[in-house]
Amino acid sequence: MSSEQNSRGREAPIQTVFLDRDGVINRKRPEGEYVTSWEEFAILPGVPEAIKRMNEAGLRVIVVSNQRCIALGLCTRRDVESIHRRLVALLAAEGSRIDRFYICEHDAGVCDCRKPDIGLFRQATADFPSIQAESSVMIGDSISDVEFGHRAGMRTVFIEGDPQTRKEGAGRGRTLADAACGSLSEAVDIVLCGVKKKDRTNS
Repeated sequence: MSSEQNSRGREAPIQTVFLDRDGVINRKRPEGEYVTSWEEFAILPGVPEAIKRMNEAGLRVIVVSNQRCIALGLCTRRDVESIHRRLVALLAAEGSRIDRFYICEHDAGVCDCRKPDIGLFRQATADFPSIQAESSVMIGDSISDVEFGHRAGMRTVFIEGDPQTRKEGAGRGRTLADAACGSLSEAVDIVLCGVKKKDRTNS
């Protein structure tokens, strides 16, 4: 069997998991509203345990998040970094960790790091040269997360999320993703069992 045939028949084991933040780790606010302080940050049930399971499996866990609230002047990058420091402390108390956070602070159309563009993936691979797209998966709750994962060459898992705060295009995100589920805990189950890429030849 050629290496090409082998790659088609068997996916590379997952080594790096990219996570969106709002709607995956914490409760997403209604569309057009933003989490701008720790007081507005509500971690979703089961998230520390889900991240710990990935840590214990030896997976690198990276958060990639659009934070347009900075561009809109609703908070500063320092405010967002403060939220992340508090989250790191909360997770550490539960025995889990996130290896790195990457955020896009720009408005739409002015950068290459706002998902679905893959600038945040490039930043991560610059810091962690061992990251390979074929051994990575993107977990998110929006079409932009799924498109980001596909553009970078990763597998993707779509989290359904709360219907009240779901972004437009969620149906297409669910359809295009390699797998779909209802929570990060369920997404980790899928990741640990292996995520097989869909055949998108006709998509």
